[in-house]
Amino acid sequence: MSTVGDRGAAAPDTAPGAAPEAPSGAAPSRRRLLLLAPFAAAVAAGAGFYAMLRGLGSGSYDPKGVPSALIGQPAPDFTLPPLEGTDRPGLAATDLRGQGRPVLVNFFASWCVPCLIEHPQLTRLAREGVPIFGVAYKDKPADSLAFLQRHGTPYARLGVDQPGRVAIDWGLYGVPETYLIDRQGIIRWRWAGPLTEDTLSQELQPLLRRYA
Repeated sequence: MSTVGDRGAAAPDTAPGAAPEAPSGAAPSRRRLLLLAPFAAAVAAGAGFYAMLRGLGSGSYDPKGVPSALIGQPAPDFTLPPLEGTDRPGLAATDLRGQGRPVLVNFFASWCVPCLIEHPQLTRLAREGVPIFGVAYKDKPADSLAFLQRHGTPYARLGVDQPGRVAIDWGLYGVPETYLIDRQGIIRWRWAGPLTEDTLSQELQPLLRRYA
């Protein structure tokens, strides 16, 4: 029996100029690799999502890497209808001014897992008296309503952006996403990703005090 270490093993006979034959298992191996490629990609994506969730729990995940051209600019003009089934009025750009204090605009969706992660922080802010205006992004109204009935409604106003057109004007990167608007209607801060306790203490609350 020949092994890799048998340097004295004789080479197989081949005709002059003939290409050496590929090992009999080469083609099946390539086919197996092609079949496994989608599975490997799915595993890698799942591992990345799991790592993100672990980072959220440890406070190491930083979603601020997406800049916004709207910082320092007035909020884009828009008008959104209310979510039927709630007692919250709809939302328009004019509602962001004249509140006497800064307000938050939070884009969310019922199908968004990180939105569920941040929901307790929104509830906490609402209880502390921070005006939070919600935008249901590309979500079925019935699903948005069920989400809020299940987890509570921290929003003083609630607009429905089912086509996603308003989100485009705001340069939305994904959901959840939160904007801080000062008393003059100027966007002062953007957080792309779920709000966590660390985000509130280190980022948002100092800004709320600054623009109060």
